[in-house]
Amino acid sequence: MAFPVDLRRCQVLGLAGTACLALGGETAGALPVADLLHPASAGAALGLVGVYFGVVLLIAAWLLLGRLVRGPRPPAPRALLLSLAVWAAPLLIAPPLFSRDVYSYLAQGAMVEAHMDVYAHGPSRLGGPLADEVAPLWRHTGAPYGPVFLAVAAALSGLTRGELPAGLLGMRLVALAGVALMAAALPRLARHSGADPCTALWLGALNPLVLLHLVAGAHNDAVMLGLLGIGLLAALGRWPVLGAVLVTLAALVKAPAVLGLAAVVVLQVRAGRSPVRALVPTTVAAAATTVAATAVAGTGYGWVGALNTPASPQNWALTTLLGRATRALLEHLGSSLAPLAVPAWHALGIVAAVTVIGLIWLRLRPRPVYALGLSLATVAALGPAIRPWYALWGLFLIAAAAPTTSVRHRTAAVTGVLALCVLPSGGPADTGQLVLALSGGALAVVVLWQARQADLAPVPGSAA
Repeated sequence: MAFPVDLRRCQVLGLAGTACLALGGETAGALPVADLLHPASAGAALGLVGVYFGVVLLIAAWLLLGRLVRGPRPPAPRALLLSLAVWAAPLLIAPPLFSRDVYSYLAQGAMVEAHMDVYAHGPSRLGGPLADEVAPLWRHTGAPYGPVFLAVAAALSGLTRGELPAGLLGMRLVALAGVALMAAALPRLARHSGADPCTALWLGALNPLVLLHLVAGAHNDAVMLGLLGIGLLAALGRWPVLGAVLVTLAALVKAPAVLGLAAVVVLQVRAGRSPVRALVPTTVAAAATTVAATAVAGTGYGWVGALNTPASPQNWALTTLLGRATRALLEHLGSSLAPLAVPAWHALGIVAAVTVIGLIWLRLRPRPVYALGLSLATVAALGPAIRPWYALWGLFLIAAAAPTTSVRHRTAAVTGVLALCVLPSGGPADTGQLVLALSGGALAVVVLWQARQADLAPVPGSAA
């Protein structure tokens, strides 16, 4: 007997999950410094259990909704968008979750508004209570973001006058606007790629990573992906120059989106233009947009050098892990080459990424949206730093253009694992916190199992 699934059940279960996330975040989230609790306190412990209880409920709701989408009577795209709105609603008023990056955004916006060089100096130069909210690791580091995002952050700083609650809400609304653009682009990108629009929405917009990190975490990756998505839509239509402009704006939020310009060129060639007639206008539009956006933002071109902003030494990117292991081995052997191990692996990662991306485009040039998704996934996987939300760079477009069900299944599996990888405070985990997180997740599994057993139990008095 199958476990009964319907849209309303999925919506309610997902809403319960995000509500638990929001409530748990009140004591265990990435709170302002004045509100932080000691991790060993009862409030922080209960909040951590509640957050992971909610994460598992949300993942379960998403998987059940995926089963419904693949069923004989899938919900319409409008119903899926309603589900996204329902699930996101509690997170709009929750404290920041899973990262303190949003505080960096606000501090950097205030620096730009104060005419400080945000690429030469970290938020410590700003000083004051807003700089104190930035994670210590990044207080003395220049911004790694492009002028478009910094202009948005500066405008928000001016509107909110440096008030932290208003700034946090404003930055979350900016991220939500990016998610809305992603959701608007996905169905049309899917139709162009021969994929199912509903499946694309389920995998690319209702994905738990979108809710946990783009909405709850208010990451600017949402703006990058939203602009990238509508830029590709413009290039698919009759406005390839507008597409190049929008994709360039996405790259001026975060640099990886620059790969989207290759898709813009390929889409024009597929539409019948010669390679030269496709490449020249795209290049001119990208250059003009870069100059104009940088001039309007007033940040100068320091963002070019900021692309080398150092990665956190604690990050768990593949090349960083291999570099650390190599360094430890060389130190054990007494070699003077030990300090070069991590930079060498980072360089090898870049070379490997360029090679893989070249092979992807050679093989998948007829499928530019899918090729771009795989390329962005490669950048995230082989880059010097990785965070769970970086997976969304490629996942967004893979959701729109995945050619087979098995690709979507593997992508969904990666989502489920990454959704469980970060503490709600955004900090490193100790053994006690891991136990609490596992307890919250296990409790959710027990509750879901009991609910399933209750649904499958025969009704008293019914026919055998």
